[in-house]
Amino acid sequence: MAYELRSARWIASDVLHQVIQEGDTVIDATLGNGHDTVMLAELIGPTGKVIGFDIQKDAVGRTSALLLDNSLLERCELYAEGHQNIANRVHEPIKAAVFNLGWLPGGDKSITTLWETTQVAISAALSLLVKGGVCTVCAYPGHDEGDRERFALMDWLSTLRPQEFNVLHHRFLNAGPGAPECFVIQKQ
Repeated sequence: MAYELRSARWIASDVLHQVIQEGDTVIDATLGNGHDTVMLAELIGPTGKVIGFDIQKDAVGRTSALLLDNSLLERCELYAEGHQNIANRVHEPIKAAVFNLGWLPGGDKSITTLWETTQVAISAALSLLVKGGVCTVCAYPGHDEGDRERFALMDWLSTLRPQEFNVLHHRFLNAGPGAPECFVIQKQ
């Protein structure tokens, strides 16, 4: 099979591989365990920059170690703070922003992203996108905050002006309740 639909994160990665080029500036708004950050650092090459955020110091530490192991740390600026601070830290146009909502895989499940800060962060990222740039958001329903965040995200994204943004929602209909979903927002 040449092309296989696998997961929300796989779809987000596929979109990012199509859009990001060497020299771009991108945001990883939720560092997690660092896998997306490594992918982004590889895509932007030695002349680009990844700006990353995570409220959990453990996530920043894991990401830093993974970047160091892959000789990519010098391409990245990492902040141990919430993604709602994007507007305070990023003052240049970006080609992409990546969000994985929910909790840190393998971490404390009581610490999750919250719609109130996620909306601030996505708004800031969208304001920084260049024409043709994308913001990918993987939402993880199936827990109370994840469900609340997903519904609020869907409502809010549906209000974006189509003259400014295209918004796509990928959802596997036969994956069962709580399956991750991918949203892709592209600036017109």
